[in-house]
Amino acid sequence: MSKQTHAFQAEVAQLLHLVTHSLYSNQEIFLRELISNASDACDKLRFEALNNNALYEDAPELQVRLSFDKAAKTLTITDNGIGMSAQEAIDHLGTIAKSGTKDFMSKLSGDQKSDAQLIGQFGVGFYSGFIVADKITVETRRAGAQAEEGVRWISGGTGDFEVETIHRAQRGTSVILHLREEALEYANSWKLKEIVGKYSDHISLPILMEKEEWKDGELIDPKDENGGRQPGAMVKTAEWETINKASALWTRPKKDISDEQYADFYKQISRDFEAPLTWTHNRVEGSTEYTQLLYIPSKAPHDLWNRDKKAGIKLYVKRVFIMDEAEALMPNYLRFVKGVVDSADLPLNVSRELLQESRDVKAIREGCTKRVLSMLEDLAKHDKAPEATEGVTDVLSEEDKAKQGQYTRFYAEFGAVLKEGLGEDFGNQGRLAKLMRFASTTSDTVSVGFADYKARMKEGQDAIYYITADTLAAAKNSPQLEVFKKKGIEVLLMTDRVDEWALNFVHEFEGTPLQSVAKGAFDLGKLQDEEEKKAAETAAETFKPVLAKLKEALKDKAEDVRVTSRLVDSPACLVVTDDGMSMQLARMLKQAGQQAPEVKPVLEVNPDHALVKKLDGSVHFHDLAHILFDQALLAEGGLPADPAAYVKRVNALLS
Repeated sequence: MSKQTHAFQAEVAQLLHLVTHSLYSNQEIFLRELISNASDACDKLRFEALNNNALYEDAPELQVRLSFDKAAKTLTITDNGIGMSAQEAIDHLGTIAKSGTKDFMSKLSGDQKSDAQLIGQFGVGFYSGFIVADKITVETRRAGAQAEEGVRWISGGTGDFEVETIHRAQRGTSVILHLREEALEYANSWKLKEIVGKYSDHISLPILMEKEEWKDGELIDPKDENGGRQPGAMVKTAEWETINKASALWTRPKKDISDEQYADFYKQISRDFEAPLTWTHNRVEGSTEYTQLLYIPSKAPHDLWNRDKKAGIKLYVKRVFIMDEAEALMPNYLRFVKGVVDSADLPLNVSRELLQESRDVKAIREGCTKRVLSMLEDLAKHDKAPEATEGVTDVLSEEDKAKQGQYTRFYAEFGAVLKEGLGEDFGNQGRLAKLMRFASTTSDTVSVGFADYKARMKEGQDAIYYITADTLAAAKNSPQLEVFKKKGIEVLLMTDRVDEWALNFVHEFEGTPLQSVAKGAFDLGKLQDEEEKKAAETAAETFKPVLAKLKEALKDKAEDVRVTSRLVDSPACLVVTDDGMSMQLARMLKQAGQQAPEVKPVLEVNPDHALVKKLDGSVHFHDLAHILFDQALLAEGGLPADPAAYVKRVNALLS
């Protein structure tokens, strides 16, 4: 193929402009990204070679090499991995396929340190080379292709790139960075070793660099043995040395791994720039043998709520990389967990289809799930500081002190996703229920667990009361809470979109039923004295004629109309039957474009309210009835079916 010029995809052109003009802080991450890409290319070769050993050609030892030329101002990263064909070079280096690219670019802001760190998270690591280079040359040949099928790709990081066919004897890829003047420090062995040690020490492949040795300068006057010499210099030898540990971190004993090394390895596999919140490293023995190194991130990724995105942990079999996102090894509600599983039992040619059916995989999945839940339980146990008791802080270990507040941080980022497990993982539902946290009428912070609530229940209370709403303000100000506030009964306030769905699967906590205050007829049982019950019965009997007229007026909107004692200050509220779908869930389904049954709620009226009393004998009965219903609908977060008619009725009564 003769030299051809191609235009970058529009998003790539925009990205390159931002990279070359905005990302100046922490430049060194470009090397982390390019070494990581080189390692990935070797992993891909290893995987494809499971079915075609000839792909190794005459070089079975996979490696990454760094070389630099100060005179030419170049830095080269070479791997002998899978390589690329001409079309793959055009597709992979000229287009960004990942949907997160726009999101990445929208996050570029004035905080340059964060900007530079973000680049690896969105699959655009190759382009970070333009942070330090004003031109990049890529020479590559796909494993198994002929030497004449090599490819050279060149770009100055502007609007286009050139591609041509070359002769390349070795398979794999060389990325040649033509360094800017201000980036010549990266053509230095000491600097490169420092960066590799910081970011890429845990790459399981050897990273090689040419050895250097000091050479004294020649005598200025050879006749004068004591005369001055020309300046000495570091010169390259013909040997290559390994500059990283080149062993899989998870295979080492835990006692030999520092916290910093664990954190660095997490950053490498996750492309996250923040340290993880916590991690667990274990070798599991028994009928299924495997090693697990699992991390919980400190921040949620941008695509956390994309359930269609493939997520999972890296799968190795006997230290051979098999797949990057083995979703079969972790349930979907734990999709935020990062890490590695290295199995001794799975076949080397395992596929995604086989993973779904394997009994060993099921055992690994269950083991990983339980290990993650144990980590979370440990964080939750140490989340709050112990009660102030003389000398109690002295008995806390530094590790326990460090865990205080961590579960609150975790739950703020991932709590809503964890709730999905209540409806997906019935085997661990009890453990998950103990990990749930909510706001309540006694605490605006999301810190109240079911166990905390039970410990504070009033004498005679036989249910855990909760309400779901779109926002905390809507929940706190709901009319359904009025009598609970009056009696000092705590109610859990649930405001995550997933709450309504998840609570369909959880009906009790350790023997105590969960009761929505917006479902079913009002009954506080022993918390309501006989006098209150008698007053409610009398009001219902006295109000029968008005209730009959309200039912007729609202027959198209309300399933029933009844008197209630759950209201104190409000004239009316809407509830649904115990087994009915809540109005909030119906709205959420419709907003998501899904089919939802038409929900006809029950209108409950407060017989002691002035507006309700005004109904009896009013000439505006029909309008007042509809206003009562629509106002109750507004109070619980809905909208009148005919807003214009509602406004017209209100204006007519006001005038």
